[in-house]
Amino acid sequence: MSRPVSIAIPDALTASYTRSGREEERAWIAALPELVATFLDRWRLRPDGKAGSGEASLVVPVRRADGTRAALKLQMPREESAAALTGLRAWNGDGIVRLLDHDPESSTMLLERLDGSRTLACVEDDDTATGVLAGLLARLHAVPAPEGLRHLRDIAREMLDEAPKAVTALTDPGDRRRLSGWAAVVTELADEPGDRMLHWDLHYDNVLAAAREPWLAIDPEPLVGDPGFDLWPGLDSGFDKLAASGDAPRVLRRRFDLLTETLGLDRERAAGWTLGRLLQNTLWDIEDGKTVVDPSQIAVAEALARY
Repeated sequence: MSRPVSIAIPDALTASYTRSGREEERAWIAALPELVATFLDRWRLRPDGKAGSGEASLVVPVRRADGTRAALKLQMPREESAAALTGLRAWNGDGIVRLLDHDPESSTMLLERLDGSRTLACVEDDDTATGVLAGLLARLHAVPAPEGLRHLRDIAREMLDEAPKAVTALTDPGDRRRLSGWAAVVTELADEPGDRMLHWDLHYDNVLAAAREPWLAIDPEPLVGDPGFDLWPGLDSGFDKLAASGDAPRVLRRRFDLLTETLGLDRERAAGWTLGRLLQNTLWDIEDGKTVVDPSQIAVAEALARY
């Protein structure tokens, strides 16, 4: 009989699941070591390095029975994790990490192993990095959306319902005008929400170096909608560094031009749906108790004002 394998759960992940005080989340993180052991045994895996984590998931480097390198990813079952499984099955490794096995009930995934130490943010030339990201988005958007994913039509409706009350939470009159203006743009676009399968979170740090291809996307949050709604994460990549350089407006416009050119998008419409993302982000911030619009959101809006 093989000796049980113990995986250390990163403190940051434990903190992420216990700070809210919700019993369901505390119970999941407490049961995580046993869940890891279950899938190591079920899929005949052996650990092959130190486990890492994001805010919501544990990733354990493993080797399969035939010696193939892979990654075991565990996360609490939620709507987003179910959507990720749906999207990864549909994309089947085309421009994105390949799903090797999965357990829908627990949202556990066995994924192709990528190089977590090399993200697209490591590429010094920003045009090159944006070009890689744009090429991946084009491939992801080309795959027909399967049934069962959330639709931008519904998200737009929810945002427009929330916006009037959210405006009153902002303390600066200029911020109130911004939020109302973004909502007005979404109102004009909402009747044509699009039908492509979006990644929803493709920024530079969600593109990793790989053996199968130079770069592959990870961590999708699939959504059906207009490709313009998928541009903001790429535009915002490394914003703090951009802001410190004093060159943010030019770089943001350059990224937008490269993305829309590669994807063949109408720039006015894409700019409008990008404002929709700023609306969504700000509504989330207000929900978290913030009373001002984040400077990064304002910078993106101002950079796109000419479109």
